[in-house]
Amino acid sequence: MTHAQQSAKILPTADPDWLALHSEEIREPALPIVDPHHHLWDLPRVPRYLQEEFSADLTAGHNVIATVFAECTEGYREDGPERLKPLGETEFVVAFAQDAANGPAADRGVCRGIIGRADLLEGASVEEVLLMHRELGQGMWRGIRQSTAYDESGTVRTTARTPPAGVLMDAKFREGFERLVALGMTFDSWVYHPQLGEVADLAATYPDANIILDHVGGPIGAGAYEGKRDEVFAVWKKGIQQVAAQPNVTCKIGGLGMKLGGFGFETLPRPAPSEELARAWGPYVETCIEAFGPERCMFESNFPVDMITCTYATLWNAYKRITEHYSDSEKAAMYAGTAQRVYSV
Repeated sequence: MTHAQQSAKILPTADPDWLALHSEEIREPALPIVDPHHHLWDLPRVPRYLQEEFSADLTAGHNVIATVFAECTEGYREDGPERLKPLGETEFVVAFAQDAANGPAADRGVCRGIIGRADLLEGASVEEVLLMHRELGQGMWRGIRQSTAYDESGTVRTTARTPPAGVLMDAKFREGFERLVALGMTFDSWVYHPQLGEVADLAATYPDANIILDHVGGPIGAGAYEGKRDEVFAVWKKGIQQVAAQPNVTCKIGGLGMKLGGFGFETLPRPAPSEELARAWGPYVETCIEAFGPERCMFESNFPVDMITCTYATLWNAYKRITEHYSDSEKAAMYAGTAQRVYSV
């Protein structure tokens, strides 16, 4: 295994001092934004991203009107059955949202939706866990994300758990998925690009499911995929079109700031301005919008994970540069409307 392949396994952390080396004027500051995918966590994970840090980002100049929390194994219960430990995360986010309602970002709709975790591989009995999440969520619970991101080369990793191959095709998983769908809950799918066909199959099998494809379908540019951008892009694009053919799937546009994509912005002496990010990410963003249409696309921050590349303000500027030629109605959908509809926020 090469050094590049080994380093691709490492989950780098943001450097606040490095990020402070660049700032820029906010573009389209009045455009309403629903951030449908962000995390929250405390030390020892770094950087700490709780009330102070998140509020600073939300009030940095963009017009964020609501947010949706996405699971990240924070606040889990320390005792009790393993299957119930993720309930602690829902309790943590509810308390966070209540505190935020009295803080500097009180008008930003913090955590209007919660995407938690339950293991659908449990089968039909997972319904008990889902219902407990809903009760604890105090109206904020929306559904789950179950990461099934699997890399057969073993050279990249972006998740706390390393799932086996083929989870989305597993009969027990689908038994649990049926219960999720019957309860009207959302399903966020986090996969890498070679698995996009499995997402399409799941969506076709369960046309009533509300499936959200995270992080533009996970195109890999690191590890064993380094230096193969054109080859990967062709495979990824085909997979995106296959998933987009299923009308019950929407696409989260973001996650391109992760090391997974192999863009390398985190290695520069200074953070890249939004113009450079827009040039690099534009082909992926445009492909998704063309395939899904603006009404089935939603921009996401994926903070603080994508913070290794840029600030919250610069991230949204990059997106706005890419979409500057779209109509007002199309931008209204991609920046807020789609997320509001999909997550009922």
